[in-house]
Amino acid sequence: MRRSVLSLLAATTALTLAFAAPTRAAEDGVVIPAPAMDAAPASGIQTAVIAGGCFWGVQGVFQHTAGVVNAVSGYAGGTKATADYQTVSSGRTGHAESVEIKFDPKKISYGKILQIYFSVAHDPTQLNRQGPDSGTQYRSAIFTTSDEQKKVAEAYIAQLDSARVFSKPIVTKVGALEAFYPAEGYHQDYLTLHPNQPYIAYNDIPKVENLKKLFADNYIEKPTLVSASKATN
Repeated sequence: MRRSVLSLLAATTALTLAFAAPTRAAEDGVVIPAPAMDAAPASGIQTAVIAGGCFWGVQGVFQHTAGVVNAVSGYAGGTKATADYQTVSSGRTGHAESVEIKFDPKKISYGKILQIYFSVAHDPTQLNRQGPDSGTQYRSAIFTTSDEQKKVAEAYIAQLDSARVFSKPIVTKVGALEAFYPAEGYHQDYLTLHPNQPYIAYNDIPKVENLKKLFADNYIEKPTLVSASKATN
């Protein structure tokens, strides 16, 4: 579905013709407990890589999260040779649309990032799809960068399933990150740059609103953009 949107954008055709507005916007976030196990306090910038459907919305959520230094849309799970949008969209590359999150553990913990991820960034009970998008490239996955992250993520999923926070079991897969490949430039900061685009307005803006409502202490009004990060480096 999003591929048709990008084609229409390129052709300057009205997006409203490409999208039939859904009968309702994205669902409300789910109130969930904090992880009982979290990563140990650390110094220096840390990295988390997560996948939860279209990376536009996931990136947007974490760009509005305090303690996040940078959030980049990209691909994880496949090879460098297939890490481009058109190829990944085939659903046959092993890649998932992902977001690499650089964060300051003195301001936000890895566990809190996962809590936001499961609560407002996506629905972890949807298998190989998210909202209107379907395919393995839209799967729910956590790509861990250390054994500690793996333990925290697996323990948290077990905790949430045991508490039956969701009406269905969590399908999120946890595995070691082999590589992360940034997506094309036009995918970066997409939510901020296109807030009125129908897909964003109906599926992703509500996620940021849910972040503000459910995680007020972690919410920042001004997003931390990739373009700003590049400008200061």
